[in-house]
Amino acid sequence: MTPPLRIGNASGFYGDRFDALREMLTGGELDVLTGDYLAELTMLILGRDRLKDPGAGYARTFLRQLEECLGLAQERGVRIVANAGGLNPAGLAVRVRELADRLGLPVRVAHVEGDDLTAAHPGSLAAHAYLGGFGIAECLRAGADVVVTGRVTDAALVTGPAAAHFGWGPGDHDRLAGAVVAGHVLECGTQATGGNYSFFTEGGHDLRRPGFPLAELHEDGTAVITKHPGTGGFVDVGTVTAQLLYETQGARYAGPDVTARLDTVRLTPDGPDRVRISGVRGEAPPPALKVGLNRLGGFRNEVVFVLTGLDIEAKAALVRAQMEPSLTKAAVSRWELVRTDRVDAATEETASALLRLVVRDPDQATVGRALSGAAIELALASYPGFHVLAPPGKGAPYGVFEDVYVPHGAVDHVAVLHDGRRVTVAPPQETAVLEEVPRPPLPSLPERLAGGSVVRAPLGLVVGARSGDKGGNANVGVWARTDAAWRWLAHTLTVDRLRELLPETADLPVTRHDLPGLRALNFVVAGILGEGVAAQHRFDPQAKALGEWLRSRHVDIPEVLL
Repeated sequence: MTPPLRIGNASGFYGDRFDALREMLTGGELDVLTGDYLAELTMLILGRDRLKDPGAGYARTFLRQLEECLGLAQERGVRIVANAGGLNPAGLAVRVRELADRLGLPVRVAHVEGDDLTAAHPGSLAAHAYLGGFGIAECLRAGADVVVTGRVTDAALVTGPAAAHFGWGPGDHDRLAGAVVAGHVLECGTQATGGNYSFFTEGGHDLRRPGFPLAELHEDGTAVITKHPGTGGFVDVGTVTAQLLYETQGARYAGPDVTARLDTVRLTPDGPDRVRISGVRGEAPPPALKVGLNRLGGFRNEVVFVLTGLDIEAKAALVRAQMEPSLTKAAVSRWELVRTDRVDAATEETASALLRLVVRDPDQATVGRALSGAAIELALASYPGFHVLAPPGKGAPYGVFEDVYVPHGAVDHVAVLHDGRRVTVAPPQETAVLEEVPRPPLPSLPERLAGGSVVRAPLGLVVGARSGDKGGNANVGVWARTDAAWRWLAHTLTVDRLRELLPETADLPVTRHDLPGLRALNFVVAGILGEGVAAQHRFDPQAKALGEWLRSRHVDIPEVLL
């Protein structure tokens, strides 16, 4: 029987903890170490880098990390798989080889390409298909020590090594789905070990420096999520549940290798800082690949007026009336009054509210000098106590993200092996059109919690939440930690109730997905983020705190749950 594969993560985003690569290599046993450097916003940033330098387009931090750790990885026999290649995986592979030569290390470097479809989408700054893990698997089977990729799915960094290690093929749907779920837990690094966790105040855990997670993958597709001994943070069913709900939508979690059924996932404790994932079922992947399109949308500027003391509303009305004539040419202008002020405040800062103006337009001049001039000229002619947090600048470019879909055969998925051979990765022979799992009728939901006295209190005293972005949409995953709380949550938090609690969602399409195996509900709010994170449409442009806002809202909670 093939031994388990110990696969860790050392990066959840471009800019994550620099020392994580060394920490993971020295903290305990590993077979493979992965790093996720890409996100929708990162692709835009790398696209702008490539405009300045055609040889750029990859995550430069990764190279600096390897300079310190490549010898250590080779000494310990740990293979490294990262999507740090971004828009230029071939270029990064060359840089890694040059680094290895300079360090005198006989490192075999391979890369995966074929995701770049920019030429087929005129007007886009970067258009990249989300590839699966079988290109990575080809590189590892051929003996690569380091594999760098461009835009692959986050979970592909785990499915690829697992397929290579266990000999899985495209038809091993259940096993691949298990690896996808494990990969989804690992992909955001310390979010699986107590980072960004709703119940962070409980348990007395040291969360100042959470350790990065790893998975012990087994041949049957089951896995145990854990971390190196002695590292900070913690792993339990709650931290793993939270990450499973992050940036997912329905019960079917689709990818290029397999569609994983999140409604089949079972989580069980397996000892201190260990959670077993089992029961995951997989289905054939959809017939189309997702392609992320990034383009420049125009220019953006903002100014924040500080309103202090009395007559906050009147002060806001005055400066808005004074600024409006200068905003008539702007394509989009948005005001937001944030009442951070307190009555009879002991400090000037706590006596102040913030009035935020955001302006967007295709013409930089419209949001640049025209805006800044109009705002600053009011310095002696507006409300008493006039000042701004910072003078508005000349306007910065912003990006727009959207996704389209292309057939698998429209993409040339190629593994470029360490010896230069090019291996074409065939598209899956079996596919299935993605459909929503029907929401169960009310009789299939858990039995309602028996009536009794209730207490008006924050929802978050009973449930956890994690939220995130997918293009212009946001998801809010909410889970209960006990069966009794789940029986209450499943009947209480309907779509209509969510809209009441989060008024910003009132006029937007909202879909609820039930995941009873996780005692969880997942809500998808369409359009709340406008044209995506790079457009900075909203105060919280990636919806990172949308779930925590929901937890802070007061509802009638059965006293027995508190």
